[in-house]
Amino acid sequence: MKVLFLTRTFPPITGGMENQNYELSRWLPRAGVALTTVANHRGKRFLPLFLPYVLLRALFLAPRHDAVLLGDGVMAVVGWAIKVVYPSKPVLCVIHGLDVRYPNAIYQSLWVRRFLPRLDRLIAVGAGTIDEAEAHGIPRANCVFIPNGVDPDAFYDPTSSRADLAGLLGLNLENRKVLLSTGRLAPHKGVDWFVAEVLPKLPSDVLLVVAGDGEKMQDIRSILTRDGLSARVVLLGKVSAQTLKLLYNTADLYVKPNVPVPGLLEGFGLVSLEAASCALTVIAADIEGNRYAISSGENGFLVPSRDPEAWAAKINDVLSDRFDRHAFGMRARDFVTRNLAWSVIATAYKQQLHRGTTS
Repeated sequence: MKVLFLTRTFPPITGGMENQNYELSRWLPRAGVALTTVANHRGKRFLPLFLPYVLLRALFLAPRHDAVLLGDGVMAVVGWAIKVVYPSKPVLCVIHGLDVRYPNAIYQSLWVRRFLPRLDRLIAVGAGTIDEAEAHGIPRANCVFIPNGVDPDAFYDPTSSRADLAGLLGLNLENRKVLLSTGRLAPHKGVDWFVAEVLPKLPSDVLLVVAGDGEKMQDIRSILTRDGLSARVVLLGKVSAQTLKLLYNTADLYVKPNVPVPGLLEGFGLVSLEAASCALTVIAADIEGNRYAISSGENGFLVPSRDPEAWAAKINDVLSDRFDRHAFGMRARDFVTRNLAWSVIATAYKQQLHRGTTS
């Protein structure tokens, strides 16, 4: 099967969507797909020029391929043009929540109401995205849910030691438990809520390490000063992949405390899979995309969002001597490898692409 993959977001641009598109470009060929990738490698400043460029390239290359895969909803305009010129050519598109709900009148009028519905199939990375698509007038039958994948060996490093973590943080970690949170500090990620409402309910030997930056960073700093919690939280800001690997493999527990925020949505929760793939026990808010990344009791635990008592109770339980974090972590890693590794997800994409060519 020959597939043309068109993506406007690709490294050196970094983020969840960009990394997902990059991993698709790596893993689809390993699943047996002959892939031709046309991608933007020049950063955000080239994006206005990339759409007309990729449109011309796609119209030239499409006849040589069995199907076309678009990396995100913005590329739907290119898919629409392909369907106009080559009506029988299968065109599939990966969609994220913002691809459907982006609050722009022109985008809603053209992309959501005209371009996206014209495509043969929309592959939603979160099941909640299908609900949003239907709410915006896109037929549910046109959508299929395939979760994001993870390379279970990308971050796993059992040779990392607690001494390495202590050296990174510049702290004595003897008799301390380390909680880890990673990712962008956006309002719906809930890290500021966690610091204010949950951390004070935990024993004083619990240390929270936050790797990431974003609009809530200053709020978190203010909470630490106001509540006298500065000694219990380390704010690392944005970190390298190598530092992230060390953190995933040496922390005691990973927390993902999302909260509901109007207009914002946790699409899937890929960082939870990264943590679980490193045999790190994950506790995540039972909300939105976390429900599709975490199978409670299998590769982590879900607890009610914005319930500080429930969060504190579950954290204390997992950190206690009664709970074997190592054994659970290894089971979680095995679950992720069997069900959510990119090798598995790429095969699911291949099946959808094949279905498109035979329907």
